[in-house]
Amino acid sequence: MPQNARCYVEISRSRLAANYRAVCKAAGPGTTVMGVVKADAYGHGAVEVSRVLCNEGASWLAVSSVDEGITLRRAGIACRILVMAGVMPWERGAIREFHLTPTLHSIHEIAQFQNSDAAPPVDVHLKIDTGLNRLGTRAASAEIAGAIHAAPGIRLEGLMSHFASAADFTSEQTLEQIRAFNEMTAALASHGIRPTLTHCASTNAIAYTRPGVMQSLVRPGHAIYGYVSLARGDAPPSTLRVEPALSWKARIVAVKDLPAGSRIGYGGSFIAPGPMRIAILAAGYADGISHKLSNKGKVIAAGRFAPIVGHVSMDLTTIDITASPQLQPGDEVTLLGRERDLSLDAQQIARTAGTISYNVLCGISARVKRYYVD
Repeated sequence: MPQNARCYVEISRSRLAANYRAVCKAAGPGTTVMGVVKADAYGHGAVEVSRVLCNEGASWLAVSSVDEGITLRRAGIACRILVMAGVMPWERGAIREFHLTPTLHSIHEIAQFQNSDAAPPVDVHLKIDTGLNRLGTRAASAEIAGAIHAAPGIRLEGLMSHFASAADFTSEQTLEQIRAFNEMTAALASHGIRPTLTHCASTNAIAYTRPGVMQSLVRPGHAIYGYVSLARGDAPPSTLRVEPALSWKARIVAVKDLPAGSRIGYGGSFIAPGPMRIAILAAGYADGISHKLSNKGKVIAAGRFAPIVGHVSMDLTTIDITASPQLQPGDEVTLLGRERDLSLDAQQIARTAGTISYNVLCGISARVKRYYVD
């Protein structure tokens, strides 16, 4: 337990490793698992998480940007690294310098990555837009094949897409996307384009598998950190058994007793219904506690749920500890994690805040200290 941290998260390396192994088991033999470590590994620390995954045998990692890939390379991470969210024109040199693998999203980028010198070809992955209508090319197979054949300075190593509704079994969208991807794969093969890797599936598609979902590679992110979204409709049981790797704590700055009728916080949005003991925590929305948890969120204090009262402010959050009057300044409370028989995870917090668990984890700010345990 850190002795000098006002607000911190604790991340279990063994839990990250166990979650990765669980994904490998669910994906099955012959399927490569690419750990997604973008957004600082969903708030868990990309460098340390990458080390754990590489030690577990991961050969691929995925990041969002070139800068994220460079950070990993400078930390000594040797795995293959896929840059998924686009490469800016001025970043193309860094792709080769730092041995990163770019994802291309249009046939125009194919020509742009063409080398005019005698350097070895650049391995690239091409994203096909099968229905998410975000990144990815919608060009016909003949156009794609023509652009690739005209660019001997690149090697199409991977063909990929991304599912929009993988956990939604009330919709046919995932099946439609699988069909579109398979049709494109077959059409490109007829033009002599046969990438060695194909991949579409992230966590939800792995957990709630359907025929054709698993290609030669899968890209789990959320599952590595211990989460699988709830499915909608007539879904099969989840094949993934993972547990959260991160817990989040904050210390009490002050404790005070208030009489009935006292207004608490900015705008006086909470009025004490009776005599109340409150604690002020050394964490606020600048640390990642959503402002939307004002007057409706909770934490775990001394083994009991303690409601958030008043508005969450930038650096401080007030909780009702009337049921735990023994708490004093310096004591810890649990913002996310387990304490005795109670637990709060990112999905529970997200439901209260009206957001998603990804947002809760990624929202834990950089000023919150990270500590790693085995």
